[in-house]
Amino acid sequence: MDVLVLAGAFVVILIGAELFTNGIEWFGRKLELAEGAVGSVLAAVGTALPETMIPIIAIISGGGSAASHGIGVGAILGAPFMLSTLAMFVTGVAVLVVARNRPPRSGMAVDAGVLAHDIRYFAIAYAIAIAAAFLPTEPAWTKWIVAAGLISIYGWYVKGHFEDDPNVDAEDLAPLRFRHLDPAGKAADPAAPRLRVVNLQVLAALVFIVAGAFFFVEAVGHLATSFGLDPALLALVIAPIATELPEKFNSVIWVRQGKDTLAMGNITGAMVFQSTIPTVVALLFAADAWHFTDGSRLAFGSAAIAFASTALIFIPMARAGRLTGRRLLVGGAFYAVYLVVVGLALGGVV
Repeated sequence: MDVLVLAGAFVVILIGAELFTNGIEWFGRKLELAEGAVGSVLAAVGTALPETMIPIIAIISGGGSAASHGIGVGAILGAPFMLSTLAMFVTGVAVLVVARNRPPRSGMAVDAGVLAHDIRYFAIAYAIAIAAAFLPTEPAWTKWIVAAGLISIYGWYVKGHFEDDPNVDAEDLAPLRFRHLDPAGKAADPAAPRLRVVNLQVLAALVFIVAGAFFFVEAVGHLATSFGLDPALLALVIAPIATELPEKFNSVIWVRQGKDTLAMGNITGAMVFQSTIPTVVALLFAADAWHFTDGSRLAFGSAAIAFASTALIFIPMARAGRLTGRRLLVGGAFYAVYLVVVGLALGGVV
């Protein structure tokens, strides 16, 4: 039964991802936003909501217990790690699969400036967040200052994207999936949808994604329990995969459509978001758990993997001004290495 629920949830997420990518592009076009704002901010935040709620709920409604704080912190650290490794790998595979149907080119059709902008903010914000784990637990106000700084960084990051010149052309967009009727009862022009219809499609897509992710997580969690997996493994590895990776099918859809900047911005924008806003929740409400100790070495070690994978993928891009699907496959190797390390640390579970 769990396998059937997993498959059904997967299909629901795919439907939601298709509706969301189509709707969010039209939303950006209606508001005359740049491609970076659409992919790195709107799409990234919209699809990051389900997995963001897991650590927030665990920390805030967990009664302040060490277990709930540990699960929340593990999930927060797991998101940037998964995005910088496995999500990159999946997108790279998608690029290589569709490459045969694309015009010959030396790399992906990405705006290297947009992605470099995202990665700079991610590196700065996540470095500050991890450094906060080495601060003394007292006085508590030191981590509140770090939290305020992270919020400011994310606000400045969003401001930068929204100040870019609009570059989304209606001619490049597929017709809106939701069609509406004019007063005469005829189908309205799909090339000029009304904003309220676009909003309705985006909200409906988010409902599909959130509902699908909820049942996906439930099924994965039940399977993990059935096989006797350690809760720490669930928080560090399985929960981020179950909540974040399915929504990255938005990126796969955009790759299939040749919109590589949107595809990659969906991931790099989520990396910036996950390294700031959820981390702020941990710093404010679970400061005792956001602290590097012998027991948390494994969890915080995922940050080192995230930085290494990001550096090997994007530093060459910044130097050469181009990104390739093969380069993204590096993330899969880092993910596999960390999975082995987690398995060995937890007694050979993996």
